[in-house]
Amino acid sequence: MNIVFMGTPEYAKVILEVLIDDKDINISAVFTQPDREVGRKRVLTPPIVKVVAKEAKIDVFQPTTLKDDGIKELIESMNPDFIVVAAYGQILPKSILDIAPCINLHASILPKYRGASPIQQAILNGDEYSGVTAMLMDEGLDTGDILGFKFIQTKNAPTLDLMFEKLSYLAASLTVDILKNFNNLNPIKQVGALSSHCKKITKQDGLIIFDNAQEIYRKFCGYFGWPGIFLESGLKLIDIELNSIDGSFKEGELIDIEDDYIVVGCKIGSLKIKKLQPPSKAKMDAKAYILGKRISIGDTLL
Repeated sequence: MNIVFMGTPEYAKVILEVLIDDKDINISAVFTQPDREVGRKRVLTPPIVKVVAKEAKIDVFQPTTLKDDGIKELIESMNPDFIVVAAYGQILPKSILDIAPCINLHASILPKYRGASPIQQAILNGDEYSGVTAMLMDEGLDTGDILGFKFIQTKNAPTLDLMFEKLSYLAASLTVDILKNFNNLNPIKQVGALSSHCKKITKQDGLIIFDNAQEIYRKFCGYFGWPGIFLESGLKLIDIELNSIDGSFKEGELIDIEDDYIVVGCKIGSLKIKKLQPPSKAKMDAKAYILGKRISIGDTLL
């Protein structure tokens, strides 16, 4: 079968690699986001999907928008049986949706968590299960008919990086199953009344106060890597564990010091903090930080 693939980040890369390796599937083209400037030196960097496609000698296109002149005609000329979409980063216009069945691999069990950050939202909410849904795309935001889904227990992938990895391979397996059995599927309409939405994550979402230890720990897991979690002072919490969901303390109060961690209290519960990163400095052990700052038990980390 002939496939046009649209995707951008690591999640999409894993799916693309599995499709490339399948002898029954031909990827005629890959569409991905334009190269972006990355890091302090603003180095122009291609999306990982572009790198994989180039290595496989697949044509890559990076339009600013799929509404650009000639894009519809270009895709039509490839005569795709399906258009597979995974975290592409653009809404597909109706002109593209009408070319061939467009199958989106959304990283939640729809209709829950439509939108930009489903994996993060599942972790933030402490959901027992998370998963991926193969959806027949329409003009709405993640509102199309469901073709199939797979799920895992979130405890098996507690942090964002691990969840992305698990769900990427789950999505890749689901994609192959859906493509090869498409004619035998009975799409199921989503129940809009059961839907929920999640927003795009911003840097500011990582700002915390020591109010609720369990919620802070979920933020640490859900924002692992980026944006991370940090205090108003700019102090980043690099490695933490949930110590207790019980007890009430002064916000940020240092309540215990051990060799490899400190315990900090919250209005509700407490946290073990192993590593910190002060603004514009290297990561360091939490104990070394408080000793350098002469913070004692009863003082606050704020």
